[in-house]
Amino acid sequence: MENAYKSRDITSYIESYLRYVKGRRGLSEATVKTYAQDLFTFANFLDVIEVASFEEVDRRTVRSFLAFLVDKGYQRSSISRKLSVLRGYYRWMVSEELISIDPIPKRSVMKKETKLPRFLSSDEVSRLIEIPKMTPLNESLVNRDVALLELIYASGLRVSEVHSLDLKDLDLNSRVLRVMGKGNKERITLIGTTASKVLSKYITEDRIKIDGADKNNALFLGKRGTRFSIRSIQDMVKKYSRLAGLGNEVHTHTLRHSFATHLLNGGADLRVVQDLLGHSSPATTQIYTHVTGVEARRSYLKAHPLAQELTEEI
Repeated sequence: MENAYKSRDITSYIESYLRYVKGRRGLSEATVKTYAQDLFTFANFLDVIEVASFEEVDRRTVRSFLAFLVDKGYQRSSISRKLSVLRGYYRWMVSEELISIDPIPKRSVMKKETKLPRFLSSDEVSRLIEIPKMTPLNESLVNRDVALLELIYASGLRVSEVHSLDLKDLDLNSRVLRVMGKGNKERITLIGTTASKVLSKYITEDRIKIDGADKNNALFLGKRGTRFSIRSIQDMVKKYSRLAGLGNEVHTHTLRHSFATHLLNGGADLRVVQDLLGHSSPATTQIYTHVTGVEARRSYLKAHPLAQELTEEI
């Protein structure tokens, strides 16, 4: 096995791995892009410390890289992710017999912070969904904007899933939606009566008036008749959030978090919420039980007649 890879070889190995995870594991373009950024951050670090080969990397190199990331101000969650990406990359290198020894620790050397997802109250969600009617970003597509916001909250969809929806994926009579989630896994999710009505209104009143709509299968279209882009959806949510007085930190994922939290607060089974969100493991959905626990405590301390006395004693 050759022991000295030039920088161009390092680049070619990374690119080969990225093709592998995209083709074999079915990762999204956004995830593959993140993998690329993380791996090239490591490759650039190796160049700085004059390590010319992946085979020269040992545990000390990995520790130095982590210290470098901390010194650069990376958050703990970002460092943990980069280490996880490196772990997968080196496993692939070993399996391809490009190197003989995997230097990446099997377990994370950094404890990941548990960050509770932000969610909106029911009133805040209502304000966000109603704001397009009062201050539309596009007069001719008010129904589209309302339908899009309503659908994300009603079904807990990821922005990539909303973006990829076609007309055929929506059954308004049965109020069900076929969604292609992460890893090209298909699932069926539900939409409520309100979401169904606004979607029907958008399709029959707005969408048919867009030039080229009859030639495009996408459910949500931009004003030029092309599929409404992920960036445009994200920007739309942020702008309406500011107009509704909810600040700059409300994203499409905030509505997804709100969907899950409100379901659990309403008594939904964790496994059902897991299926609706498209999580492969209940551990991922479990984070929302922490959120509902915090919310339950806040509601108790606010509403119970003895709460003030109890908090003073504590």
